[in-house]
Amino acid sequence: MTLPGFPDAAPLHGLVGGVLIGLAAALMLLGAGRIAGVSGILARGTGIASGGMARTSAWGFLVGLPLGALAIRFATDWEPARFAGWPTLVLAGLAVGFGTRLGSGCTSGHGVCGVSRLSQRSLLATATFMATGIASVSVMSLLGG
Repeated sequence: MTLPGFPDAAPLHGLVGGVLIGLAAALMLLGAGRIAGVSGILARGTGIASGGMARTSAWGFLVGLPLGALAIRFATDWEPARFAGWPTLVLAGLAVGFGTRLGSGCTSGHGVCGVSRLSQRSLLATATFMATGIASVSVMSLLGG
């Protein structure tokens, strides 16, 4: 199902994906007693930070992320989006990594896990992510991007 005027919109897929993300976050919290924030799990898996999660568990989670994406890629007719060149992607990745350390978490940790627990820090961080995203899209629209 797509929305009129939005040929790429697939609200049913978005709903199912959102439910699966919420379920995964709930299972991680209830089953392992850990927040499913990807930046924290990456920091634990690489040894940048310590935490309650075993390093092998962190790597299991991290390896599962791209494997899940590959499973969807080859099980459906989905085509990945085209992105900027490698230098831009590397620079953007470094900026995101710096931002997640500075903000004490990533969008998945704050937006999905923190907001659901009514964490004040996560509510503020998520409001900041959203405002910045809206402002960025607005500026790019004005500039013709």
